[in-house]
Amino acid sequence: MRPLVRAPVLERLERAKGLDALSEPLQKAVRSAVPQESQLKDLLSGTWLGHPLHPPLTDVVIGTWTSALLLDLIGGRASRDAADGLVAAGVLAAVPTASAGLSDWAELRGGNGRIGVVHAVGNATALVLHTLSWLARRRGDRRRGVTLSALGYGSVTVSAWLGGHLSFVSGVGVNQTAFEQAPSEWTPVLDESELEEGAPRAARANGLAVVLIRKGDRLHALADRCSHRGCPLHDGTLNDDETLTCPCHGSTFRLDGALVKGPATSPQPAFDVRTNEGAVEIRALQADV
Repeated sequence: MRPLVRAPVLERLERAKGLDALSEPLQKAVRSAVPQESQLKDLLSGTWLGHPLHPPLTDVVIGTWTSALLLDLIGGRASRDAADGLVAAGVLAAVPTASAGLSDWAELRGGNGRIGVVHAVGNATALVLHTLSWLARRRGDRRRGVTLSALGYGSVTVSAWLGGHLSFVSGVGVNQTAFEQAPSEWTPVLDESELEEGAPRAARANGLAVVLIRKGDRLHALADRCSHRGCPLHDGTLNDDETLTCPCHGSTFRLDGALVKGPATSPQPAFDVRTNEGAVEIRALQADV
């Protein structure tokens, strides 16, 4: 079964360059408020959590507003206070949720950035409508309050559909190395003479992009695609503390692949590496026996 609306709607949004007039200055403002190298960026990215922060927070917002609307529709008079409290809880939860989402979106470009700005506008509209709903409820204008909640719920539903496309179709926020596999047997990737001291070097092993690093008498091999957004780590910076920093968004990894700082949320795959008869060889990391 083919998707009913995905192709025509999303393709138009991806090509709508007029949205750049809104997204580009807004992204610039977000990057200024949440600098790449800041602890706030790591916090909002979910580096501390081990996966992006924005998606689980959206469950809280959508869950509270869904429950409020159900109580409005079928709960009767006795459930009014509970419905009002859930609307308020969703409004409060939407603030950190939006902050995390904007931080992630500020890194996107092109079609994904355009879909992202529509996603953000939809969420902002839902937040405003639910805030107005809560105020109407406080004034005793229940009919207006429920109507505004229903409109806000429609807006957040469309926005959630766009967010699902970004995550599950475009792969925004997923570990970019999740499906990469190194060869199980030693595989030559480079002549040893081509590997200079302290200079990250790109290579390939059966189609797998690898970055090789020589530090003294030790060799290191990592997946070359940054787990955050897939940028090539061989173009990054090798630091004095034996860490490697991604050139795109500043994620930093130890040479064993461990994550030092975000916005990445997943470590970088590391591989066994050796020299053999003048060639550098890698294989999938083997457990010590």
